[in-house]
Amino acid sequence: MDEFARRVADDLRSKKVDYGDVRVVMRESESIVLKNGIIEAITHNSDVGFGVRVLKNSAWGFASSNEIKRNVAGKIVRDALKIALASATVKSKDIILTDLPSQQGVYSTRVEIDPFKISLSDKIDLLLSCDKAMRKDKRIKISEAALRFRKNRVFFASTDGSFIAQDFLFSGGSIKAYAMDKGDIQFRSYGDYAQKGFEFIRSMDFIKNAPRVADEALILLGAEQCPQMETTVIINDDQMVLQVHESCGHPAELDRVLGTEASYAGTSFLTTDKYARFQYGSNVVSIVADATVPGGLGTFGWDDEGVPGQRVYLIKNGMFVGYLTSRETAGIVESRSSGAMRADGWNRIPLIRMTNINLEPGKWKFEDMLDDTNDGVFMMTNKSWSIDDKRLNFQFGCEMAKKIERGKFTKVYKNPTYAGITPQFWNNCDAVANENSWRMHGTPNCGKGEPGQIMYVGHGTTPARFRNVQIGIAK
Repeated sequence: MDEFARRVADDLRSKKVDYGDVRVVMRESESIVLKNGIIEAITHNSDVGFGVRVLKNSAWGFASSNEIKRNVAGKIVRDALKIALASATVKSKDIILTDLPSQQGVYSTRVEIDPFKISLSDKIDLLLSCDKAMRKDKRIKISEAALRFRKNRVFFASTDGSFIAQDFLFSGGSIKAYAMDKGDIQFRSYGDYAQKGFEFIRSMDFIKNAPRVADEALILLGAEQCPQMETTVIINDDQMVLQVHESCGHPAELDRVLGTEASYAGTSFLTTDKYARFQYGSNVVSIVADATVPGGLGTFGWDDEGVPGQRVYLIKNGMFVGYLTSRETAGIVESRSSGAMRADGWNRIPLIRMTNINLEPGKWKFEDMLDDTNDGVFMMTNKSWSIDDKRLNFQFGCEMAKKIERGKFTKVYKNPTYAGITPQFWNNCDAVANENSWRMHGTPNCGKGEPGQIMYVGHGTTPARFRNVQIGIAK
């Protein structure tokens, strides 16, 4: 495969293109889904293919194939070149790539236990044990458990002389219990994903957490509805994942800002006139795009146009200071590529995508933050989300909330939601928990693009407190 990639890059150079690259991608994935003690699905897939991207006459062309053959490679190169030439006849402006030195190297996920070497029966036994632990009360009507694994090998070569080989391995799982009684239905869930091996599944300790998940679903049946009011909110790290993802990560994608990408909830309010001069949040808020965090779903050695993974501030002490960019878009804001171009497989062209978008830890111990909150609500675990096409107005629902009175949890609320306007909301953040509460989380289902692409992204988060937040009831 590596020699195949090098030959395609040589062929591109011979065509005297402005720029060209090739990605050869091999993927293997496994999924096991259990529902009410019965196996619903077991899938094991693998595929291989390559995609060729060409810049000619300052316009892009792309073509791909699942046949790794020399004669097919020649045809795909010609097809990509034809598309670029056709695109050049209707282009509105020239494409200028920022400089990038030739890149050489390898990257590999740190793995202790290869999940593909764990027997299927052992994985099913784990899920069955979780299911049994969740269904001890007759009011638990539905129980779900799942494990998912993916292995990617990617070879990249370009006309700039770059050659990169990368191996990725992702592991994740989840459990969920639905409780029903007297016409009401509530659920609690637990799960996560990481760029690690089966050791990550063991660290999640699903069997230990299964009874807790079921018990909390039952507690919600008898809980009060979340009241409608304006109050102080502390958002747990698992819900901060969604908050950072939707109201910080997506708005910072420069292609959305420039209007060249608008699928899946539109464009962005972070127009270029706000760059390095807009107060996005309070001075306790700092957010980085970090493709170097060990174990993050958005961690890599190089992105899919050969730019090294890096750590870039998007928001620093509340000030908006950076975009997620590509070699094509970075020059527009007089910057260099942040290494954010990623593609979902060999048959998709790279797009600007989130890497690991992390809320940096603050100075507060969580216990002190809670003790310092006289009256408020603690929000946990995302349940629903809605945000407008500029990423400004949002309403998010959570699985569970707890009333805070004089620094203590006093009661449980069900069906909680909270709403806000992105910059106002982040400017009302007055406390961020420290590194002792900071956790790396995985989001394996970020959608973008037409045709649609699903990307693995990560979020390092910690609980944070926000003042003057409107909360209500999800109906």
